[in-house]
Amino acid sequence: MRTLRHDVPASLVVFLVAVPLSLGVALAAGAPLAAGLVAAAVGGIVAGRLGGSVVQVSGPTASLTVVIAGLVQTYGWRATCLITIVAGALQVLLGAFKAARAALAVSPAVVHGMLAGVGIIIALAQLHVVLGGSPEQSPWANLAELPSQIMDLHGHKVMVGILTITVLLAWSRMPKPVRAIPAPLAALLAAAVTAAVFGWNVTRIDLSGAITAWAPPVLPVGDWQHIAMGVLLVALVAGAESLLCCVATDSMHTGPRSDLDRELTGQGVANMVSGFLGGLPVAGVIVRSTTNIQAGARTRWAAILHGVWVLLFALCLGWTIKLIPMEALAALLVFIGIKTISLGHLRKVHGHNEVPVYVMTMSGVILVGLAEGVLAGLALAALLALRRLTRVTVDKRQEPGGVMHATVSGSLTFLGVPRLTQELRAIPPGVAVDLDLNIDFMDNAAFDAIHSWRLDHERLGGTVTIDELHDEWYTMAASGGRMFPAKSPPKAPGRWWLPWTHRGRPLSATAAIECRLAQGADEFHKRTAPLLRPIFTQLATQQRPSHLFITCADSRVVPSLITSSGPGDLFTVRNIGNLVPCAGSEPHDDSVAAAIEYATGVLNVHTITVCGHSGCGAMAALLKGPATIEGLPQLSRWLRHGRPSIDRLGEDGHDTSAEDASLDALCRLNIQQQLENLRTYRKVDEQVRAGQLTLVGLYFEIGSARVHHVPPRTPETPESGGQLPTEPTPL
Repeated sequence: MRTLRHDVPASLVVFLVAVPLSLGVALAAGAPLAAGLVAAAVGGIVAGRLGGSVVQVSGPTASLTVVIAGLVQTYGWRATCLITIVAGALQVLLGAFKAARAALAVSPAVVHGMLAGVGIIIALAQLHVVLGGSPEQSPWANLAELPSQIMDLHGHKVMVGILTITVLLAWSRMPKPVRAIPAPLAALLAAAVTAAVFGWNVTRIDLSGAITAWAPPVLPVGDWQHIAMGVLLVALVAGAESLLCCVATDSMHTGPRSDLDRELTGQGVANMVSGFLGGLPVAGVIVRSTTNIQAGARTRWAAILHGVWVLLFALCLGWTIKLIPMEALAALLVFIGIKTISLGHLRKVHGHNEVPVYVMTMSGVILVGLAEGVLAGLALAALLALRRLTRVTVDKRQEPGGVMHATVSGSLTFLGVPRLTQELRAIPPGVAVDLDLNIDFMDNAAFDAIHSWRLDHERLGGTVTIDELHDEWYTMAASGGRMFPAKSPPKAPGRWWLPWTHRGRPLSATAAIECRLAQGADEFHKRTAPLLRPIFTQLATQQRPSHLFITCADSRVVPSLITSSGPGDLFTVRNIGNLVPCAGSEPHDDSVAAAIEYATGVLNVHTITVCGHSGCGAMAALLKGPATIEGLPQLSRWLRHGRPSIDRLGEDGHDTSAEDASLDALCRLNIQQQLENLRTYRKVDEQVRAGQLTLVGLYFEIGSARVHHVPPRTPETPESGGQLPTEPTPL
């Protein structure tokens, strides 16, 4: 009930928007005006209850007016209702087979072009009504007759149309309290009142097809192929608009996301009910849905109640519709039709170079027909997508030292091989070439072209070094791997975390050591930095790690690799032996203590992990005694913090004569000891007791590349605090 205080006001606002728009769509489609109200009521109640979106509002839609008008003219209104029922059944079938997401594969340029074409057709037809005449049968005829219609103006009727459009244009500039009334309703009210006060000679709306005058649908008579095409058009256009509207409204609210298959099924049931009751086809309408969200709707009850208000209005106050001048309703349709040509949509399609698709679809809808225009737009979109697959760019520049640097960008398919081969063969023979592949796909023909050129170039005395900036298609193909992986392009093992180890580029003996890291930094800039830059941009102002990770300084332990963590996840401390000196211990240590203090007091980490590993040199030194680290006084002093671990190794009864087994046991026992040492820090102990902090032990077995969980020692044994398990628990 708490949501109804938001949903009820929102439903009233949408109801006030829906009534004039529903009447206008019915007028443009050549259907009885009551059919628009029936569709609005059914769309709200049935689609609102059964659909997959909680905020979408359904009803008669302008995108179907051209199709419905043609069906009404060809088969009659009652036969059109039966076509609507069959189209609804087809939508239910598509929803049952989970086909909803296929509609999202349609290019938005096609959808917007179709809506713009339909809008222009509506505007041209209804402009004749505004001028006091009657619309013609085709857009060309409406355009041809427009000059003579302008010459033969009907004064009062034209004035009503101009008044309606003026109110619609000026309403957004009105004070906010006044704008609470929807603009379409305000425009129609202004036109109706003005015409009644001044006694203008206007055309009144005919409600001969009243909502109570129901007649059953009848079978259409004619070519069944054309009837089937009509069914398909109604089902697909209404379904696609509903699903696209779902996707658009999901980005406008924070509630549950839409279930597209359920939405398509709900729309199908609503169309079956609407057709049976003598209503227009329904679909999700972006204007009503946006109004619903902006009015504060929270649940599907807003859409359902809006349908109830439309039904009550049609049954109880339908007589008031006769007061609305037909010219005012036509002017509203002209305004809506022109608004379908959105500059925002044009800018979007222009940014993706899809203006030709938009223009082709719009022109086809206007000049030929809705189905033909949409098919023409889809065909052009497919051709442009195919053309993009052939677009390969090869940028070449000469670098100091005679090295030719070339960058290949695009999708490398057989269609781009001629251009690729031409550019690569233009590189002079015998030069050193640094080839960057900035590609998202490579088929076998493209690989053969690059590989053959490389072999020829190297045979003639040149060198070729290939860098792949993203996925390593060339490397995998050259090594005999699959070119078409099941889930994602394969990556060569080892390349991404330490690329310079596997590069194999020759370095001079003096420069080899000092240049490795610099070379690795170059690889990072070229390969990894562009992919990680958005993450580091977010991390630049604040670090928010969730874990303090204490591990050994051993070079074989790579924390981010063995924990699958990323930038910003771990606050890491590394030292010899992954030791945690007890609080206030001697020799005194501030480094680890400072990290623990900062992690728990400032960063508020949730977990502290101590990670040891097999074959630890520090633990081996503790086992073998002081003689092994003679001459290393700093190391000797530091390893005193590990004495409790080796003392407990003897207390637990481990045989130290078996050196390998003892070392492995000590490495694991040391992890548990350091977890106990952490509890000597007051802040750590308090947070652990309060359940705010968790202590975790990990053991990295290097030889098998396995990470095991080492549980803390249990307080069962008085001296040792519990027995160390023979084997750690595998993760």
